[in-house]
Amino acid sequence: MNESASTNTRDIILDVTEKLIYKSGIAATSMDLLVKTAGVSRKSIYRYFADKDALTVAALQRRDQRWMHWYRSAVDQAETPADRLLNLFAVLKGWFASEGFRGCAFINTSGETGDARDPVRLVAKEHKQKLLDYVCELCTEHGAEHPQQLARQLLILIDGAITVALVMGDHSAADNAQCMARKLLDL
Repeated sequence: MNESASTNTRDIILDVTEKLIYKSGIAATSMDLLVKTAGVSRKSIYRYFADKDALTVAALQRRDQRWMHWYRSAVDQAETPADRLLNLFAVLKGWFASEGFRGCAFINTSGETGDARDPVRLVAKEHKQKLLDYVCELCTEHGAEHPQQLARQLLILIDGAITVALVMGDHSAADNAQCMARKLLDL
């Protein structure tokens, strides 16, 4: 198999895995469903991934890279540091209203694991750390007196808004979180 076809097959497997896990969860995404939906053999999946856990981790790592790139790019379109901090929530609101919104893939999949050392939980933790680091970067640019503390508070608002939007079907959760962020930022 040539390298291009190999990369394409691997990408197809990862795309399908990510979509199925995001839609229905890890437990509901069987290897049989992956084979059927991706249109590849089980042998092809195991050529690239040792087991379902390794495949799940790879799909989540890929989602992390893509989601963080999308989120940063959208948030960074605002002009001033204060506007970028508020844009954290405006961007979320647009995501909440998008077709197929199912909340945070990392919160969702963490809920399926019981062990804090589970590789899926570790990927989720890495994702949240990257998000926290980005928010801290924005807080520092804004000139916050305690950027780490403010970033942790804003992360709670971000994750809270995502959870409320999913569970309650309330897209205005982003507006409510932004209102609370304004108070934290004295804006």
